[in-house]
Amino acid sequence: MSEFAHPRIARFRIFQNGIINLFLFFNHHFDFWQASLITTQQIRERAMNKWGVGLTLLLASTSVLAKDIQLLNVSYDPTRELYEQYNKAFSAHWKKETGDNVVIRQSHGGSGKQATSVINGIEADVVTLALAYDVDAIAERGRIDKNWIKRLPDNSAPYTSTIVFLVRKGNPKQIKDWNDLVKPGVSVITPNPKSSGGARWNYLAAWGYALHHNNNDQAKAQDFVKALYKNVEVLDSGARGSTNTFVERGIGDVLIAWENEALLAANELGKDKFEIVTPSESILAEPTVSVVDKVAEKKGTTAVAEAYLKYLYSPEGQEIAAKNFYRPRDPDVAKKYENAFPKLKLFTIDDEFGGWTKAQKEHFSNGGTFDQISKR
Repeated sequence: MSEFAHPRIARFRIFQNGIINLFLFFNHHFDFWQASLITTQQIRERAMNKWGVGLTLLLASTSVLAKDIQLLNVSYDPTRELYEQYNKAFSAHWKKETGDNVVIRQSHGGSGKQATSVINGIEADVVTLALAYDVDAIAERGRIDKNWIKRLPDNSAPYTSTIVFLVRKGNPKQIKDWNDLVKPGVSVITPNPKSSGGARWNYLAAWGYALHHNNNDQAKAQDFVKALYKNVEVLDSGARGSTNTFVERGIGDVLIAWENEALLAANELGKDKFEIVTPSESILAEPTVSVVDKVAEKKGTTAVAEAYLKYLYSPEGQEIAAKNFYRPRDPDVAKKYENAFPKLKLFTIDDEFGGWTKAQKEHFSNGGTFDQISKR
């Protein structure tokens, strides 16, 4: 590979050539001055002019040594802590590799709402959303390549999670499994599937459990999920909002949550206040990532944006994910953190629901099963 393929080397060569040209420039004019009979005032004026030109050349050469780059990562609700750490690590990595300074700005909210904001024009260089359907929705509007899911390993899902329960210390309502959430007197907190990706995972996890305990009877599964949502006291727009409702406002007996969000709350927000209950089975949740091609091409950030997402799969990126309670893909990192994540039976969106396109249409579109069970 040519040395000029590396951006830092290429810019150094430009800088080096600038210095050489500057030296030759002054050498030529010094010889010319020696050979000329001009006044002292003329020498001073010419010298000042030449130094001005030389300084301009020097500054122009130096300016190519480092660039300042900004990326916008539009992400879903509970990834704040993850990307706060990861962005610092990637910036240091990119600086070391290229000499460039990269600053990553973040936007967080319910995954569905975030996807809509990108569709409506927010200039995200990358999206890191809760589920593939939300990225597909952006791709359908032409802002992301329709084959985005195959551009990175593991269907562009660099880490995984699942759905668990967060209860108050001592588990006063004795919540053990999904069937306990439909009992009278149990107050449930979960976000709204219309706006939150995590809420859609929650809903489908409950539906899958009901199918498996009712001989795959869809009608009985719908009745089960309807009974569960009758016990929901607050439907926030995003997962972090639901966590705040349960943790900060003290509302509800049980929070249906991303595993990473529940672990964060239990381990860092109140070990003496909360407990995690892992159900007998749940869904394999696969948050997905993509470059927003139209924006990155327009801003000239495609190379940095691609590197930013690829670095999530690096050992350092996987370590940061695991430390923030996401299940890492890397086998070595997963083995290192295996005791941090309880073992449970996991089913997939493809196996139980035929993929996200079908699940979205049947359950979360206007008039779908969620709308049907939500009618009071």
